[in-house]
Order: sequence, then C-alpha cells, then structure tokens
Amino acid sequence: MSQKSNYKNPFSATFEGISAIFKKQVKVGSLAEKDRLDGKTVFIDGASSGLGYAVAMQVAERGARVIMACRSGIPGKGEEVKRRTGNQNVEMIQVDYSDMESVQNLIKTIKERFAPLDIAIVNAAMVPRQSRKTRQGLEEMFMVNYLSKFILLNGLLEEKCFCTEGNSIPRIVVVSSESHRHPDAYDWTGFGVFKEYGMQKTVEYYGYYKLLLTTYVHELSRRIHANGNKPISVFSLCPGPVNSGIAREAPGVFQPIMKVVFAMFFKSPAKAAEPVLYLACSQDLEGKPFDYLFRMTRKPVDEKAADATNGIKLWELSEKLIADTSKH
Repeated sequence: MSQKSNYKNPFSATFEGISAIFKKQVKVGSLAEKDRLDGKTVFIDGASSGLGYAVAMQVAERGARVIMACRSGIPGKGEEVKRRTGNQNVEMIQVDYSDMESVQNLIKTIKERFAPLDIAIVNAAMVPRQSRKTRQGLEEMFMVNYLSKFILLNGLLEEKCFCTEGNSIPRIVVVSSESHRHPDAYDWTGFGVFKEYGMQKTVEYYGYYKLLLTTYVHELSRRIHANGNKPISVFSLCPGPVNSGIAREAPGVFQPIMKVVFAMFFKSPAKAAEPVLYLACSQDLEGKPFDYLFRMTRKPVDEKAADATNGIKLWELSEKLIADTSKH
C-alpha cells in the first residue's frame, strides 16, 4: 500500500521530519566491530559536508580506501578526514552533478584511477530556493537529485568499475528520502522538461525527484539480478531528518528559526549516518539483492516505485532524454 507523506512545503516537511523522530523504530541490526572495510575501495559523493562528510569519516575509520567526490572543499576536506581518522588512504575528485559532462568525466576518472570499487555510496542532493537551468538546459534539482545518479551508476556498471574478484559482493548504497511517498503520480509527459518554480514548490519537487530516484534504484536491482545472479547488491535508505546544510538556500528570514529547530530535533550527520554505514558494511547483508531502510527500520518502498512498469518507463525516458540532450 502506498504510504503518504506530507512534503507540500518547507514547514509541513519540517514538521513531518520532527514527528518521525518520535515514531517507534524496530532496528534491523547494528554494526559490529568485525564490520571492517580494510582493503576495500569506497566511493562517496556529496562528501565535503553534512551526511556525506560524516559517512566519509566513518568509512575511513573502518579502514577503507576512501574516494570523496565533491563540488567544493578540495583538498581541505580530504586532509581533514586523514587527520581526524589517521587513515591516509583518502583521495578527492571534483564533480558538478548539474553538468552531464562533469558526470561523464567522473566516470572516466574513477575507471582510470580508482576502480575497481567495492562500495559506491550515492548521497549528493540539493534543495534550491528556485528553479535554475543547467548548462544543458535541464532543471538543476532534477539533474542533481536524479538524472546524474542514473548517468553515474549506469556508467560505472557499463565501464565495469565494480570489483568482480574475491568473495564479497560489491554494494551500491543510494540515499533517498521518505518524501518519495508523497507524489500521487508520475508526470511522464513532462519528464525532463524545465519547469519554473519558487521556494513554495521546492520541497514538493524534491519529493518527486526522490520518487524518480527510488524507482530507478528498484529497477536497477531488478535488471542486475534478472538472471538469478547476485553480482551487486543495490540498497537504498532514508536517513531521517538530518541537521545538515541542505536547506542553506532557504530565505534568510527563516534561517535563524530553522537552525534552532534543526539543532533541537534533527540528528547530527554523524548519527544519521548509521543506516548508510549499516548497508555499506554489515556482513548480515552479504549477497542480498535489494533493501530499503527508513533510518534503521526495514520498509517496503512506495508501491509506485516498486512497480516494474514504472521502472521500465522511467529507464526508457531517462535514456532518451540523455541522448536528446547530448545532441545539442
């Protein structure tokens, strides 16, 4: 059954985030000391701040070779991770997820310098104040929060950037949101079409793009495991409300109260990283084809996102949009 959320505007979204904190959670498990990442290469994007930075810190502490992809903060944030964790095997790559060419260059760099990957953690997201056109003429939040992930993960798979040797199975971990449950339907006819909007509509579109992302992740897992094989685990999650900088473009008049509310009720990025680390590291999940967590509770994704018909439609439209955009 479809489970609705209330992400129509920034205030209702914040209230829902707060109410989620007090709901009873049945934890699927917890990380153990044995859940180490020594000898493994972990890619994490959006890694210069917030949740991404916290995850980069924690995988570094567990012994991984860490590849931090960021738009800014290079090399300072990487050096900070090295200093704070004692792990010197940390590198950074610059990427702008609003630019298709930059995403393609990221794939090329990973293949040439860092592959094979054992774990790819796809986390980067944004909440803009209003719609903005990208270099290729697409809407920025659509590109950053959804289409760049489609390009990146499909490109890494096509270029065989994941580790196929050894006993452990590679993992893809995608940070989504419970806001994917809010939209009533897909806008297939308007897919990829630039839309003008302001702050009042930003959160609504954020939820819609998270629906696209969650639908894609489910379809990706279906395709990877279509022949009964389990070559790569595909996981997704909502970390719950996080006290990060994702709302930094909110109007200045609201910033002070939002900072207070976030600090009082939302989890720190370090604590909110728990389900990301669990999906990336836990030996309990070895070989599992798909999983979705809300915080540390296992849940089915919204029925629309799980529907194979929607997954196929989204995949076809995404490929066509990329091909059409690349011609110009």
